[in-house]
Amino acid sequence: VQLAESGGGSVQPGGSLRLPCVAPGSTFSGYAMRWYRQAAGKERELVAFISSGGGSTNYGDSVKGRFTISRDNGKNTVYLQMNSLKPEDTAVYLCYLLAYNVWGQGTQVTVSS
Repeated sequence: VQLAESGGGSVQPGGSLRLPCVAPGSTFSGYAMRWYRQAAGKERELVAFISSGGGSTNYGDSVKGRFTISRDNGKNTVYLQMNSLKPEDTAVYLCYLLAYNVWGQGTQVTVSS
C-alpha cells in the first residue's frame, strides 16, 4: 500500500487549501484514515481522523472549526480542506493508514504574508 499527498503550497493568512491523499492501485475503503502535520523542530501532531465509512470524524484542538476531513472511497482518496489558514499551520502534512502502518511522503504547506 502506498499513499500520495498533494495540494500543498504557499498561501496568505486567511486563505484555503485542499489536500488530497490517494492510494493508487489499492483500496482503503475498509479502514480509518488520519492526517498529521509536522512543523520544523516540532513533534508530529494529529490533525484529523475519519472512520472507514466517513461517518465519524475528529480534529485536533488547534484546527477545529477550520479544517474538514472527508473521503471518497470510490476514488480511494481522503481530503483535508483547510480554511482560515494561520502562519502556525505551516508544516509538512502527511496522511497515515494505521491498519498498514503506512505514511505518505508529505506535502508542504506554508502560510505567510
